Amino acid sequence: MVPGERPRRVLVVEDEPRYARLLALLLEREGYQVATASSAAAALEQATREPPDLVVLDLGLPDADGLQLCRQLREFSDLAIIVLTARAGLDDRVLALDLGADDYLTKPFAPEELLARTRAVLRRTGSERAAPAPPVVRCGELEVDFVRGTVTLGGRELALSPTEYRLLRLFVQESGRLLVPDQVLERVWGPGYRGEHHLVRMYVSRLRKKLGDSPEQPRYIETRPGIGYRFRCPPA
Repeated sequence: MVPGERPRRVLVVEDEPRYARLLALLLEREGYQVATASSAAAALEQATREPPDLVVLDLGLPDADGLQLCRQLREFSDLAIIVLTARAGLDDRVLALDLGADDYLTKPFAPEELLARTRAVLRRTGSERAAPAPPVVRCGELEVDFVRGTVTLGGRELALSPTEYRLLRLFVQESGRLLVPDQVLERVWGPGYRGEHHLVRMYVSRLRKKLGDSPEQPRYIETRPGIGYRFRCPPA
C-alpha cells in the first residue's frame, strides 16, 4: 500500500466462521480493512452502505446462491469480486465469470495465492478506474455508453452478458491495438487463466454474432491468425 493512501476495503462473504476468521486475519495482516458477512442479505446491505474495493465471495451461502449475489453486486457496482469456493466444476467457474466475477479460486487454497490474486485484481481494477474511458464511444453504428453500461447497434440496445460487455469494453478502449489472447484473458478474466485461449475464442465468437460481424469481412473485430485480435472503429 502506498504511504498516505487509505487501506483498501475488503468484504469477506463466508458463512463458515473458521474460514471467515482465517480470511479476515490473512487480509488484515496485509494491510487491508476487512469486514465480514455470513449471508447474501448481509453482504448486499454492507456493500450498499459502505462499498468495498473487493468482495471475496463464497458460493454456498445459507440464504442464497453466491452466484445470485455476484449478479446483484455487478448490477450496481464495478467493485472487484473474487469467488472463493469449494465448487471446482467448470460450469460454476464459467458461470461466475460470466456473471461478473474477476477471478475464481477453489478451496482448499494457498494463502499466498489468494493474496497474489487479490493484489492483481485490485491493481487491474484500480488502473481501469484511474483512467476511465470517454463517457460514450461511437464506432459506426455501434455506441457504447460507459456511464449507463449499455451498448446499442443501429439504435437497438444489445443484450450482452457481463463478460461480453467487459470484452467489448476492452476492445473499444484499446481500439487499433493488437491484443494477444493472454492479454485479453488477464484484463477480462483475471490472473490464473493464462493459456485458456478457448475462452477468448468462444466469447469473441459470441460478441461477433451480437454485433452482426463476420470474421472473414470484419467491421469491428479483426482476427490475426496465430497472433491475436484488433478492434477497429469504422467511420460513422
